Amino acid sequence: MRVLLCFGTRPEAIKMAPLYHELKKNNFEVLVCVTAQHREMLDQVLEFFNIQPDYDLDLMQSNQSLNSLSALILSKIDNVLRDTNPNLVLVHGDTTTSSMVALAAFHLGIKVGHIEAGLRTYNKKAPFPEEINRQLTSRLVDIHFTPTTEATQNLLNENILQQDIVQTGNTVIDALLWTTNKISKEDYYHPEIEKLKKDISFDKKTILVTGHRRENFESGLKNLCEALLDISKRDDVVIVYPVHLNPNVKKTVYDHLSERENIYLIPPVSYPVFVWLMQQSFLIVTDSGGIQEEAPSLGKPVLVTRDVSERPEGVTAGFSTLVGTDKQKIIKTIQVFLDEFISFEKPLNPYGNGDASEKIVAFLNRR
Repeated sequence: MRVLLCFGTRPEAIKMAPLYHELKKNNFEVLVCVTAQHREMLDQVLEFFNIQPDYDLDLMQSNQSLNSLSALILSKIDNVLRDTNPNLVLVHGDTTTSSMVALAAFHLGIKVGHIEAGLRTYNKKAPFPEEINRQLTSRLVDIHFTPTTEATQNLLNENILQQDIVQTGNTVIDALLWTTNKISKEDYYHPEIEKLKKDISFDKKTILVTGHRRENFESGLKNLCEALLDISKRDDVVIVYPVHLNPNVKKTVYDHLSERENIYLIPPVSYPVFVWLMQQSFLIVTDSGGIQEEAPSLGKPVLVTRDVSERPEGVTAGFSTLVGTDKQKIIKTIQVFLDEFISFEKPLNPYGNGDASEKIVAFLNRR
């Protein structure tokens, strides 16, 4: 069985990596096509997980619009699909790559499986454009691999047939556990980690911050920065912020936060380094989806700087707290966690236990 994996961003690559290796282990003919919707950050993940793409469309352009990116993907993937003629195309999540590749495969009558299917906010502007990407992809694909019961129910509510839904957990937990096992070994060495150890005092309560959502580019990101400035007045806190490469993010963050001694603005780090940073953190503040899924396995609380999340399971279980982008709410909630949080009583991750890739491959073997 020939399977073509298509992805374009760092989060997709992380979540597809363990599935790639599981497919190879089970003697599938596996081909990989990357659109390079994110270039540098994608390449770091490919190297770490030892994945060599068979096709690299290299579509990243500075400040490209969503429409131009969509047109490029739809146009360029056509030749790849015709050349490889796969039995199945696997796409992931909510990216422009996923929705456009699914559409192209549909046009050619090629079956498509959707990894991490069924997540919803039902607000087409949040997250933007990811919510609509997910919904479009769900209408196009043949097999829906859902991470949770709630994601499964979302699809059933949308009249997707039960027989086309396979609940597996999230492959990001597979990738996270593989990574923590690797970086915890005594002989593991990473120059970025060694530099961070020298530059930052991790003996204080470390707040790890990320932010990149398009809907937060303006006032939301500014409010977050002002809240972090207020929190940085505390003597017991250090803030570490790997700043996204998007120029809309970099300018706002550096304009507001570059003058504080206990706020460390660093370039984006590779995946193993980020996992190591999560392990060192006391609290994570983010608008990322993947971090909401990973943090429970590490016992770390997450403040989500969004008004809605397509990952409500973490909120329900108490691992994540939605704080939106209101400056005062962010400040108050961070203060409460810094002063009161000790640990989670039952750190059972609602997104899985690390066997999602095995379940996906087992289903494909049966089918």
